[in-house]
Amino acid sequence: MTELSPLATVPHPVKLRIEDFVLLDQAGAFSDYAKSELIEGEILVMNAQHRPHARVKTRLIIAFAGALRGIDTSLEVLGEASVAIPGHSLPEPDIVLTSEPQGSGFIPLPSVALVVEVADTTLAHDLQRKARLYARAAIAEYWVADVEGRILHQLWMPETEGYAANRQWPFGGCVRAETIDGLAIDTSSL
Repeated sequence: MTELSPLATVPHPVKLRIEDFVLLDQAGAFSDYAKSELIEGEILVMNAQHRPHARVKTRLIIAFAGALRGIDTSLEVLGEASVAIPGHSLPEPDIVLTSEPQGSGFIPLPSVALVVEVADTTLAHDLQRKARLYARAAIAEYWVADVEGRILHQLWMPETEGYAANRQWPFGGCVRAETIDGLAIDTSSL
């Protein structure tokens, strides 16, 4: 925090940077919470995952791993790994497809091809705020698995306020990625 800020004449919020969030996390500030993320400079905490969420997430990871083995790609599937979106965001999507799974630190944004959030209680947040965040970061494709509704929301063509294209798939069929050639996920096990 070596930059000088303009003189404030009224109270206003200050967005945390990624490095601020990491320092707080290392100091144990979030140890009472199951999960914490930095979204647009705000700290968001979540409860522990319950079985329906964990089951859908695990089965999607298995499906992605199998599907990626069947196509010519350098992408690898990772579960619950933080993606560094420069400035003020460090989300931890449930699933990330990245071309840089090795190394230390957070997943670099340019390596991310697709992210998935599994929503059992967070559907509105994932389809609104998270969708805008990922679209502004130019993540090519974003999926939200709605556990309760048994629907997979597929979004692509990122723009500044969200994704220009989307469709919904009921669990049970095959979902083809729009931005990764040959990638198709069977959702019948969900």
